Amino acid sequence: MSRDRGPRRLRSLDRSALIAASLTALSLTTSGCVVVHGEREVLPSATKAEAAEALRQFTTAYNKADEEYDSSLDSDHVTGALSAIDAARLKAGAKNNPGGNPNHTPLELSDAKFTIPKKAGWPRWFVADAAGNKGGSARWLLVFTRSSLNEPWEAAYLTLVAPDKIPEFKQDKDGWAESVPANSTELSATPRDLSKTYAAYLQSGDGDVFAEGAQTSVWRADRKKNAKKPGLATQYIDEPLSGGDYAPLAMRTKDGGALVFFASRHFVKQTAYPGSSLPTQSSDVLALTTGEIKQSLTMEIVSNQVALDPAKGASGGKVSVLGRIEGLTSAQGS
Repeated sequence: MSRDRGPRRLRSLDRSALIAASLTALSLTTSGCVVVHGEREVLPSATKAEAAEALRQFTTAYNKADEEYDSSLDSDHVTGALSAIDAARLKAGAKNNPGGNPNHTPLELSDAKFTIPKKAGWPRWFVADAAGNKGGSARWLLVFTRSSLNEPWEAAYLTLVAPDKIPEFKQDKDGWAESVPANSTELSATPRDLSKTYAAYLQSGDGDVFAEGAQTSVWRADRKKNAKKPGLATQYIDEPLSGGDYAPLAMRTKDGGALVFFASRHFVKQTAYPGSSLPTQSSDVLALTTGEIKQSLTMEIVSNQVALDPAKGASGGKVSVLGRIEGLTSAQGS
């Protein structure tokens, strides 16, 4: 499900020589006319300065939106899975606290490192890796994208990962990284299919694509344990989410694999047996719930993951899900 916020706000920015170069890549037609083909040139997606400015603008907008519980204040700086999660969180907060966030603590990101791929075509994108004043010692991994020069940089993915789990990226002599095509068959799992494969694995547990871990085997075991409790049945449905703004993005690692960012959608339905009642729901869940909760509650959740996808034939060869952040986006009572 791709977001629809209407026309994007165009901004006038001073373009660096790097981006300007993309507009001077010319080819001559047989008629002698000059045609711009900058979208075909292999160029860095952004300069380090542009990446740093995108992170600064995101942080400023994110803090304003969080303080006011107003998603319009950061809607130009988020997209995809992060946008869906963030907008729902702010909607619930605004309903429960119309005057703003009484517990607002500004997010502070420091020690930022940027991995910027050199590529042709759109979308352009890069990864920001920063320390945050929230989330303990985990590093904040943010993926910024844009689909044209006239659009602002928007954060599409956000995950928190332990510093020692973040791989080294492959870089050329100038320090530019390499983007891996979504349809690449050089990896243990094709990035384009990773969301679908993940959803299928969570449903059945079948297959040997994913390594055991907190976001795979442990999560499945926890759900199985919670599926049947006295007076309550819980059902899970998992769906891929990979089109439009939710498209997966993969960056080549030094060992030939890739770090892949991808999204998924999950439904959790709780049904109380006759004579029993559902667990008490939090105010945030109730704020996003339509219908009257009588015997059942179905919750829709959007999740974004980051996974280490080894090169095909590599020792071990299984995809490791390094981090995952999810958020309730809606709920239906009946």
